[in-house]
Amino acid sequence: MKVTRRNFLKWAGVSALGAVACNVFPDSEMQIQSPVDIPEDLVRGRDTWYATLCGECPEREGVLVRVMEGRAKKVRGNPLYRTNAGKQSVRCDGALQSLYHPDRLSGPMRRTGSRREGTYAPISWDEAMNTIASRLGGLRSSGNSSAMMMITGPMRGHQAVVVDRFASAYGGSYLGLDIMGDSVLRATSSEVFGQTNLPSFDLENSTYLLSFGADFLSTWLSPVQLSRGFGNLRSHEHGGVRGSFVHIGARYSATAASADEWIPIRPGMEGVVALSMAHAIVSGPDGGTASNMAGGASRDDLLAALDPFSAEHIVDPSNPWYVGVPESIRGETAAHMIERIAAEFAASRAPLAIGGGEAAAHTNGASNMTAVYLLNYLTGSVGGRIGDGGVVFNPAPPLEELELSYSMGNMDNWDEAASNLRGGQLQALMVCGANPAYTLPNSTGFANALDSAPDNTLVVSFSSFMDDTAQRADLVLPVRSGLEDWGDDVPDPGPGFQTLGFQQPVVNPLPDLDPRSFPDLLLALSGDLGLDDGLPDTFYGVLRDAAQRLFDAGRGTPLLIEGEDHPNMLTFPAFWNMLLERGGWEDREATAGADAPAPPDLQQIAAQHSRPRYHGPAGGNIFHLVPFLHNSILDGRGAHLPWLQAAPDPLTTVTWQTWVEINAHRAREMGLQEGDVVSIVSNVGDIEAVVYPHPALPPDVVGIPVGQGHLPGVEYATRDGEVRGGNILSLLSPQKTDPDGGLAWASTQVRVTPTGRNIRVSKFEGIVTAFPIGTEHEDPVQVTGG
Repeated sequence: MKVTRRNFLKWAGVSALGAVACNVFPDSEMQIQSPVDIPEDLVRGRDTWYATLCGECPEREGVLVRVMEGRAKKVRGNPLYRTNAGKQSVRCDGALQSLYHPDRLSGPMRRTGSRREGTYAPISWDEAMNTIASRLGGLRSSGNSSAMMMITGPMRGHQAVVVDRFASAYGGSYLGLDIMGDSVLRATSSEVFGQTNLPSFDLENSTYLLSFGADFLSTWLSPVQLSRGFGNLRSHEHGGVRGSFVHIGARYSATAASADEWIPIRPGMEGVVALSMAHAIVSGPDGGTASNMAGGASRDDLLAALDPFSAEHIVDPSNPWYVGVPESIRGETAAHMIERIAAEFAASRAPLAIGGGEAAAHTNGASNMTAVYLLNYLTGSVGGRIGDGGVVFNPAPPLEELELSYSMGNMDNWDEAASNLRGGQLQALMVCGANPAYTLPNSTGFANALDSAPDNTLVVSFSSFMDDTAQRADLVLPVRSGLEDWGDDVPDPGPGFQTLGFQQPVVNPLPDLDPRSFPDLLLALSGDLGLDDGLPDTFYGVLRDAAQRLFDAGRGTPLLIEGEDHPNMLTFPAFWNMLLERGGWEDREATAGADAPAPPDLQQIAAQHSRPRYHGPAGGNIFHLVPFLHNSILDGRGAHLPWLQAAPDPLTTVTWQTWVEINAHRAREMGLQEGDVVSIVSNVGDIEAVVYPHPALPPDVVGIPVGQGHLPGVEYATRDGEVRGGNILSLLSPQKTDPDGGLAWASTQVRVTPTGRNIRVSKFEGIVTAFPIGTEHEDPVQVTGG
């Protein structure tokens, strides 16, 4: 039997009990503030560091948190955590502002007026839990459990297990929401590599990198892990040779700016360029490993299948596979450049091709990803071990229940959910770690469905802030910050061997705040409803049970300092304490093995490759829209944190605003200059943004960051009670990726129209405008390295 709600509420306010300080590093490593500089009013001059996981980042980096007098002061990367190895993103620093934000809710709130009026009154936790249990119990007793839905952001580890077990035991549905996520990449990994887990891309030990649309130095997949690897690739550690890097994509991103060469192409044509390089490799002296990918066909048959994608064909504007690349770059013809890069890639000792982001977010995203990742098969870069470079497979998680693969919602799921909300078939909706009213496109009608949901529909938002979804909810229940709660995580992608990170509460909530742990709330509800989920009574108990099974297995160890001997664990309590002290567990011997699966049929891939479909208005001043995740606030989840709002974009240095990057020549032709406000219209919505003339953007493309345009409700996400910037997600057309049915978020076209207004762009560059290097006929950026 689960813990009773009364007992649960009694002990829930002391989450930091049982936390273990990290004392395994030399003082010199941890001394951030000298004792002589510490304010005199502090009781003592010693700080304490705790190892935990970042709750603000999708990649969940391992971090160390500095705590003085019960207050978290500083976040830094955990050098023992293998995926980030002591580094961290700007979002980790934002965790402190999330913890101490002035608009953080102090306790449960109940709606008192109509939805969107924003009128709420405080209630007790008992009253809130009784309301939810009563509604869910009533639905279940009437045989209508399917009328309950849970929506969360992407979850991993045992938190995902708790949510999945609750939804399954109750009989409701559970959908994950990540509208600009990597569902196409994951499906491709399963199809091309035969792997259920994402592979590790060993940039650190590769010598030639091709990236197709993946902005891995900013927001794609696991940017801290990949940035570390990229730094080593670009060093001279590979026999004194600096690794080479070429980026292919429609937008000049932070990753493109770091490349030796950038090939600007038409959006959605990344797979065509990859097949063109495959043609060049197969027609080369040794043909790569094409014989293993022929499916019984001869080399001549393969070349015939790939001939439509030859370099000379795809650079021809009259060809249906034309990729839009400039006729020549720095005096080299486009066809010769593609063939040269393909030859250099194939001849490199440890080549690696990766793709994702905008390249996967088209109607033909799966075709693009398949074409990109087959290049690794052609060059023998699949299935090695960490240290070999290329694509390294990750093993299954160390515990069976962590292999959970819950359903990420696709466009059909969201259309159906909105329809069920409007029609009253969905009578209980619980949302945590997601903001569907903001992130789901207008075409789904989800936000409007929330506004017009029948009175008998109970909408519960587990959120510490009044975000766009919380403002439409019946109950808003504040949950603990990542620095106040227990948790764990299986890195995805992992480091090439089994790893499990542990999160512990490093501080207690402030005295005037009463948030609760979301997994504990579900476990308490499970007990109230008499559900059989097979889990311990508390989330702390769930984690202790998992650690006990790791200990009983007699393999692996808490994270080790480099060169440290394997510790001799005599008791489980010592093992548990060391897990928390170090921040996780690993087994470096538990790898996926080095055997590469059978390669795909290259001839079939070429025959089935498809073109992208675009959707947008007709007329003049039409551009391809390339949305991109904001470097710090991502898809808007960090918009309420001023540190993240003020962190400058790596290229434009713009802060606090929604800007539109537009080719500088096109801007002049349209009479636009920096700071002009333009209207951006698609077939499903419109927003306004300020112009940033960009010398390196293709003429038919505009780039706009995601993340702004929230309803007034939380300071810093809005400006003086008004909407800050525009929500670009509202512009996106309802086209779907094939075959998973996700949102093809890079397939929208828009019309750009001046409004006649001008405001100053908030940027670190001040009044200096971006300009190209050299003459207008030269490539805007030239990267050289010795």
